[in-house]
Amino acid sequence: MTTRVKLIVGAIALLVLSACSGNPSRQDIGTVGGAVVGGAVGSALTGGSTIGTVGGAAAGGLIGNKVGKDMDNRKK
Repeated sequence: MTTRVKLIVGAIALLVLSACSGNPSRQDIGTVGGAVVGGAVGSALTGGSTIGTVGGAAAGGLIGNKVGKDMDNRKK
């Protein structure tokens, strides 16, 4: 990964984590994990383009959020 891509993914993770207070739910963890993985995959698939990285992070965050929410609902 290029330095620029690492900074973008790190900034996204930092923003998401700064919104969390207390113990994170599985939904929160899924969102952050999905955004990081999605950003890395998007970057790899598009040759490090910023749009690919941000788009991958957004898609990964949405998917991770849904999976985490389902996991939280099963826990109850």
